Amino acid sequence: MADVSRRNVLGALGAVGAASILFGTTGTAQALASNATGSPLNPWAVGSARIVIAAALLLALTTASGGLRLTGAWRTERFPALLGGIGVAAYQLGFFSGVQTAGVAAGTMIAIGSCPAFTGVLQWVLRGTRPGLLWAVSTVVAISGMTLIVAGAGDAATLTLLSVVPPLIAGLGYATYTVAGSMLLNGGAASSSAMAQMFSVGAILLLPVLVFALPGGLNTGPGMSAILYLAVVPTVIAYLLFGAGLRYLAPSTVATMTLIEPAVAAVLGVVVLGEQLGGVALTGMGVIVAALAILALGTLRRTHPTSVELRST
Repeated sequence: MADVSRRNVLGALGAVGAASILFGTTGTAQALASNATGSPLNPWAVGSARIVIAAALLLALTTASGGLRLTGAWRTERFPALLGGIGVAAYQLGFFSGVQTAGVAAGTMIAIGSCPAFTGVLQWVLRGTRPGLLWAVSTVVAISGMTLIVAGAGDAATLTLLSVVPPLIAGLGYATYTVAGSMLLNGGAASSSAMAQMFSVGAILLLPVLVFALPGGLNTGPGMSAILYLAVVPTVIAYLLFGAGLRYLAPSTVATMTLIEPAVAAVLGVVVLGEQLGGVALTGMGVIVAALAILALGTLRRTHPTSVELRST
């Protein structure tokens, strides 16, 4: 593994932060398309179509750059690629179903908020690396902030036991492909190759869902524009950034960093969709920012000029 410097870690934190901001535009893009067509887009059609298109683009980009290896390396990369692909598919189905069963704010909070805990466990089981105290503290603080956002949005009052199952599945899926991606990168795969392999497996798994769900509103002008945006910006571009950050950060750290996504979604809801956020929700956003600052500064402080092993924070 390449040496890890503070510059590597700082760049990785920036890459994951930028990816999380792009992730946060997903719900707004879907809502704008639904408003333009006058009816909601089918969430399963949206979730599966974006992955199928994104996988094709990632494969094309990776092949063009010479980064895709499907011969000898596939024997060692097969398990994490398949595992990551299952995670990609599970996240899409769980997330887009979860925002319907639990509400947008609560569904997003449960899916993204549960991811760091799942990631910490999977990282420990699959990589033998136990998350540290810094990760635990920053994760608890960030999830507290997300809870305040949900309380301010008013979605929490409608939650039932069954309504939280889909977003929890999404959180587990997110954690699965985060850890699997880290395994691919640690094995020497390029960032684009790791993402292309996992998303290709996910696309194959989601193809039957896409066929069943079509057209789902995607045959309209706004629907097509939305799905192209979702495939290119918060998927291809965002996950290339995500993979670049995952190379130098522990999966548990990356999972906690992505908790900025719901805060971005909340801001866009106010600015673009005209939604209202009260003082409680705004306080929650501030708490998330503070938690991520703690994690980022602590990660940088604990990074030595060189290291032969990625450390958990």
